[in-house]
Amino acid sequence: MSSMRLSVIVIMLLALVGCGGPRAVLGLPIASSSGSEPRATIPIYVATTRARSDDLSLPYSAERSQTLNFAKLDIGIPRNHVPGRVETSGRVPDPSRHFSARTYQPVAGRQEFTRKLNTALAQRAPEDREIFIFVHGYNNNFADSVFRNAQITYDYNIKSVSLHYAWPSGASIPLYVFDRDSALIGRRGLAETIEIAAETNATRIVVVGHSMGAYVVTEALRDLALRGHTSILKRLGGVVLAAPDIDVDVFLSQLDDIGDIPRPFTIIVSQRDRALGFSRRLAGGHPRVGSGSEVAILQKREIAVIDVSNIDGGRHNVFASSPTLMEIVNNDALMRSVVREDQGPVGQTMLANGASVVEGAASLVIFLPSRVLSGLAQASAGQ
Repeated sequence: MSSMRLSVIVIMLLALVGCGGPRAVLGLPIASSSGSEPRATIPIYVATTRARSDDLSLPYSAERSQTLNFAKLDIGIPRNHVPGRVETSGRVPDPSRHFSARTYQPVAGRQEFTRKLNTALAQRAPEDREIFIFVHGYNNNFADSVFRNAQITYDYNIKSVSLHYAWPSGASIPLYVFDRDSALIGRRGLAETIEIAAETNATRIVVVGHSMGAYVVTEALRDLALRGHTSILKRLGGVVLAAPDIDVDVFLSQLDDIGDIPRPFTIIVSQRDRALGFSRRLAGGHPRVGSGSEVAILQKREIAVIDVSNIDGGRHNVFASSPTLMEIVNNDALMRSVVREDQGPVGQTMLANGASVVEGAASLVIFLPSRVLSGLAQASAGQ
């Protein structure tokens, strides 16, 4: 019975894998004779509590560092790239067919890293002088996570400065508990990363956490609040938790400690997320925030909820892999008119006529915070 139980647990953990295909490597150092070139190159700034490694194919390991390490990488998007996918190779990547690192520059210390961020911000148009912080999920090595960050930046046409926070995931299927512990250890590093972003000249800072990375985000926000750094929290212009692998009761407790949450605060959920279903079983049946079972409670906490259950399969990585979501976000006209309060029951809106613009968009359901709904009702009454 014990071996059977272990087998079941391993199968459940397989469903929680944060990436598909072969385990990625960066592809450094680049062979000088290589004639292959990527389609595009995306600069990614990195703050990480992973320990430094002498192996350039993975310059940061699964070991935990007591201090933040900093770097800048240029990540090549392959010529055969399909939106939503991260094409990788477990061997030396071909830049025309696989994601690969074109450059890797360690940065010596917080002050120099802040200076580089400011330089990158200054090179952008005034409306794009923002910082986008991405926090990866469970079972990612360094290459997995930084490639995913580059893929999101490229496919969603993000013009902000991309700042990747890499916490020390064990990058191994059986190490779910190790990753959970590493997520807790990594919260202070993310809090410091947010502090650094707040010290720059960025006009706006947005934090996005996926799966277990969402747990790192909420713990970091809680850490900042409990240490009285409310001015830093006010610098945040948005928080997005995609498929958060967080116990609902734990999340509500975190919100109590955070107090005045950054706004807008958005959670992407899916009732078809099998990975979170397995995570719930591992947790003894306690519901996960990303499963979308507690929408009303989240609305009362001034959180917007986007239900992607019927968008491109509603899988665990749908926020990063969905062509439909990419088209919606990249369609300015649709984004200005998608939400209509006269559709669906109170507290729920759907994308009106979305299918005529983007196939499948009408299946996206948005639950607005109670504060926003109240404002809409008042505005409607005044007309």
